[in-house]
Amino acid sequence: MGLIAFLVVGLIAGALARLLVPGPDSFGILGTMLLGVIGSFVGGFLAALIFSGDFELNATGIIGSVIGAVVALIAYRSLNGRSITA
Repeated sequence: MGLIAFLVVGLIAGALARLLVPGPDSFGILGTMLLGVIGSFVGGFLAALIFSGDFELNATGIIGSVIGAVVALIAYRSLNGRSITA
């Protein structure tokens, strides 16, 4: 049940990140879920840097996942040469 919940949180976080940073992305539902999962790990890494200083790869909650997914989406767009604004 943990994996399914992790994927559902990833889907929600990815969808919220795509709503917060609008633009022409053709990810689909699996891409949005993957964005949220990556965002969860990015959010956990950023939280570890800010709060504890330990460099561990771990997942985080929904707020950290959304923040991490926004960071990952902006990084993805800048690496692909797309504009951040629509």
